[in-house]
Formats: sequence, C-alpha cells, structure tokens
Amino acid sequence: MIENIHFIAVALLIALGIYTLIFKRNLIKIAMGISILASGINLFLISLGYRAQGIAPIFTNAAIAASEVQAKMVLPAPQALTLTSIVISLAVTALMLSFAIIIYQKTGSLDATKSRRLKG
Repeated sequence: MIENIHFIAVALLIALGIYTLIFKRNLIKIAMGISILASGINLFLISLGYRAQGIAPIFTNAAIAASEVQAKMVLPAPQALTLTSIVISLAVTALMLSFAIIIYQKTGSLDATKSRRLKG
C-alpha cells in the first residue's frame, strides 16, 4: 500500500482538477483546476520513471561495471516529458489568467457563463 502512495496522490490530484473544471464557474478557479490537473499528470510521469535505488541517467567515470549501471539507471524520458509539461502548463496558465483579466475588464465578472455572451 505504501509503495503506491504516489499513484493515490495522482488519482486525487486528477480527480480534484476534473471536479474543478466541471463544477466551478469562476475563471480563476478553472485556471487553478487546470494547474492542479497538470500537477497530477506531472506526478504520474515522474512516478512512471521511478526505480528503487536508481541512479541518475548521466554517464560518468564511476567504478561500476557498465551493465550494472544500465540496470540501475532510471529512465530519462519521463523526466524530459515532465520538464516539457511544466513549461507548457506554465504558459497555458499565464494565458488563461490573462484571458480572465480581459474578460473581467469587458464583463465586470469572472463568471464563465457571462463570458459566453461576448462577441467579437
């Protein structure tokens, strides 16, 4: 049970993010829900690449045999995907918040139902 605690945290973060997206109308809360959802996905990607007693995927002049090093190395792909996802989610959050500011200036409210009445 304790070995899978990170997967439980992933499920809770994703469930909280989806709940926020479905049931909240405030644009700031929707942006926060998307950020929480992205955090859950990032934690999932990192959890996939975890290996007990693993070493960093950096080749050094260590005194360990090459086959033993390869067996203990963690996968670098989930780490790279997570870094990319963090940058993308930061940009998306900034864009959503800037849209929320513009919608607030136009409508005087952060309610998502009122923003649907805006026309170009």
